Amino acid sequence: MIIDDDPDDRNFFQEAINNISPVIETHVCDSGIQALAMFQENKISAPDYIFLDFNMPLMNGRECLVELKKILQHKITNIIILSTSDMKEDMEDAMRLGAKLFLTKPNTFQELCSMLKGVLEGRWQKLFSPSAGTDI
Repeated sequence: MIIDDDPDDRNFFQEAINNISPVIETHVCDSGIQALAMFQENKISAPDYIFLDFNMPLMNGRECLVELKKILQHKITNIIILSTSDMKEDMEDAMRLGAKLFLTKPNTFQELCSMLKGVLEGRWQKLFSPSAGTDI
């Protein structure tokens, strides 16, 4: 699942996932409010990964992360912040609130594909850490 208010970023993300593996099912939400409603109305089961933008209007990524953790408390969903921010405070805040990983949105499609492939193949635990930043 991708939760991002920017339509270009949502399309970019979906294209990258389809490029990696066309069989991966993705759910796209344009706000945290929409994503939470999908879970509360049982329109979706817990996904393996949620990629959450941190800077959104109405309900920001921090608020959404807190609510998602309440809803998914016994699920194995990995919530990953994918944001334009590279501020250490944002990274630390996200990890404290329960995100598994904080990634800064890459500048190119190829970098996004590489980043997502690493995450989906389970290499993210070795490639990324909050203390090391988000460099690939």
